[in-house]
Amino acid sequence: MGSQNQGEAEETMAKVAKAADDLYNIRDTYFPANPDDKISKLQTESDLALKLLDSIPSEQRKTPMHRATCEYLRGKVLDVFPDHRKEAEDHLSKAVKLNPSLADAWLCLGNSIWKKGDLLSAMNCYKLALSKGPNKRILCQLSMLERKLAQGAENKAERVEESIQHAREAITLDIKDGNSWYNLGNACLTSFFVTGSWDHSKLLQSLKAYQNAEKDGKMKSNPDLYFNCATVNKYLENYERALSGFEAAALKDPGLNATEEVQKIVNLLEKLENLLKGQIKAKRLASSASAVASVSLSSSYKRATIDCLSEGLNKTVALVGKVLFFVKHENVAPLYYLVCDSNQICYVLSLYGIHNDAIKEGDQVTLLEPYYRYVDFSWKRKCYQFRSVRVDFLEQMLVNGNAISPHQAVRTSILAQHKP
Repeated sequence: MGSQNQGEAEETMAKVAKAADDLYNIRDTYFPANPDDKISKLQTESDLALKLLDSIPSEQRKTPMHRATCEYLRGKVLDVFPDHRKEAEDHLSKAVKLNPSLADAWLCLGNSIWKKGDLLSAMNCYKLALSKGPNKRILCQLSMLERKLAQGAENKAERVEESIQHAREAITLDIKDGNSWYNLGNACLTSFFVTGSWDHSKLLQSLKAYQNAEKDGKMKSNPDLYFNCATVNKYLENYERALSGFEAAALKDPGLNATEEVQKIVNLLEKLENLLKGQIKAKRLASSASAVASVSLSSSYKRATIDCLSEGLNKTVALVGKVLFFVKHENVAPLYYLVCDSNQICYVLSLYGIHNDAIKEGDQVTLLEPYYRYVDFSWKRKCYQFRSVRVDFLEQMLVNGNAISPHQAVRTSILAQHKP
């Protein structure tokens, strides 16, 4: 009879474990218009899970293993809420004392401690959990925590590189796990920001990771994936993909400010279009073009005008232009300018990783090996078309014939919104 009762107890524990997983699925996928509705649903479902756990007779929780499992499950259910719950932390602490090899209990305890702001103790929990064996979920949490710790550290870039490394380790354990790929995408995107928003390769790595995450059907309900992927596309100047991504994120979670991000991009595009189609005085254009045409170049570069460039990187090519306007917009990076070439053709120049006082209206710029794109797409029945050149490195540009001073480089953190 005892073994039969014990079997029933273990079956109930399995049901509670399933209920706890369902709770976390609600937390990660349910985003009602009113956030209070989510808390209410979590409270109702957690009460049911705890009631089920309480139905296990106390005599069937006598072994340390069963007591540890019950403490862990109770703590996990209580910790599903966004705020720190001391009761959850207490139960999880008991669980790891009763069974130190319970890796998931260490993970949950670390998450609980993180919520109250004790980041180093949380990291200790994750490392203790990993000492029990490799675990993709714990590696992802450790990677996230390292990005959090980077925010207040002097060695931000090093911290984020550690985050990237742990994210890659998680992927090696399960190459099809969308959450691990999503975490790697976030780590690479954070690296782009903390180093001054100039490393184009980090954006491409982030985008590839997000695209791999999207292959996992479980990730389709994650609005943050859409938001962050749209953020990458914004900085890659894939405007149409950025707009559709932010719009998809807004539909999945109205609490995100994705709609505002859409409006910022539209505002920028409208401003660029108005400047390009505005009446720039013919005399000013002719004077600017004449000044540009007289600039001499190094023999290692071939002079080109904007209409001669190929899509993408133009090796051994130099594009000379005159800065007509600095374009103010709502984000810190990149810097946008309206420039004209020697044929009086205007284009948009976007600069990354450079202080905004490095170039002024009226300056003559020489762009070495320019990255060119012809933007042509429609959004909400409005067509946008313009020529665009992107510059990521100081070495790609001369201002009034001179190299840009290294002190004009931005190599410190640029604050930007994404879900880390």
